[in-house]
Amino acid sequence: MSQNNSFEQAPAQPEEDPGSLDGAGFSPYIGMIEPARTFALDENAGRTDSAGESESQSAPLFPDRFTSAEPPERLLFQSFAQPEAVTPARIPHLGHLALLMAFASIGLLGSMLVVLAGLRFHLFGVATMDQAKDDIHYSLGSTAALYLITFAVSLFVFPVVWRKGFFAGIHWNGSAALRLRWRLFGGGCLCFLLAMLDEVLIPSPGKAPIDEMFRSPGAAWMMLVFGITLAPFFEEIAFRGFLLPALATAWDWAIEQNIGRPARPLDAEGHPQWSVFAMVVASIFTSVPFAAMHADQQGYALGPFLLLVAISLVLCAVRLRTRSVAASVLVHASYNFLLFSLMLLGTGGFRHLDKM
Repeated sequence: MSQNNSFEQAPAQPEEDPGSLDGAGFSPYIGMIEPARTFALDENAGRTDSAGESESQSAPLFPDRFTSAEPPERLLFQSFAQPEAVTPARIPHLGHLALLMAFASIGLLGSMLVVLAGLRFHLFGVATMDQAKDDIHYSLGSTAALYLITFAVSLFVFPVVWRKGFFAGIHWNGSAALRLRWRLFGGGCLCFLLAMLDEVLIPSPGKAPIDEMFRSPGAAWMMLVFGITLAPFFEEIAFRGFLLPALATAWDWAIEQNIGRPARPLDAEGHPQWSVFAMVVASIFTSVPFAAMHADQQGYALGPFLLLVAISLVLCAVRLRTRSVAASVLVHASYNFLLFSLMLLGTGGFRHLDKM
């Protein structure tokens, strides 16, 4: 073997068949950068064209990653695919308050029928309407019928309108009242102290119409039971459960419409959240009719009227602070209980009503 032939030339590597790489998905030359090849399917012959470009200008197998991608095609009905934002309903509002007043008219009609039925059968020895006005059984019975009929209709209709329970709609929240029961009883004591202070500063008239109802121990006990059960329950539902939130919602809604401010979101329980100014205004406009409702019992005297306005403001503050109508009911009932307890002690268990 000659020196020139000492190094034999290595056999030539077989040329890679382009067709063998079709669809392989990787290059056999690791670490080497090759020019991108495109393989297009010949429409006529069904063969792969290795010329480097496709006749149909198909996209390269290895697109440039630095080239910005085209934005996705906009949906033709995109506006229909996205639901419109709907402002959650705030309840109770003024419409629900008007509905409650309509139910109260039904309750008033029912209470009149109850009175007429009593007169028809001469219950408690009463045969005329004038006698019924001064009889404790008819006065409390007609009021109880008004409350119960209105409540029964509301308990049936409002859950259908609100699509939630009646007590959930008015934000009853009895658990909060139970948890804060001793503080709420302290709120009733505060109202009682206000009543004592009002009596000193602005004494009430000697004989008010409500005093005429305490003619017998039985009548006094009926007033006590009614004053700490039905009266605070139904009055708080009407004034603090409907009127107060309806006025606060109406005030905020008017401001939102005037300045274009979005509505405040509902709280975790689905109840409206109001501005401070709306709560103050609503509390004032709730307290005036609350005091006016009891004005005839006090002979329209100024001192008791101002006292009832102040007590109503306390009840509104309790309802708004605790977000519980049950809390204001407990304060109201505690206040009435303390008043009747004072009468009870002063008259020896309602045996000496002449000392009132």
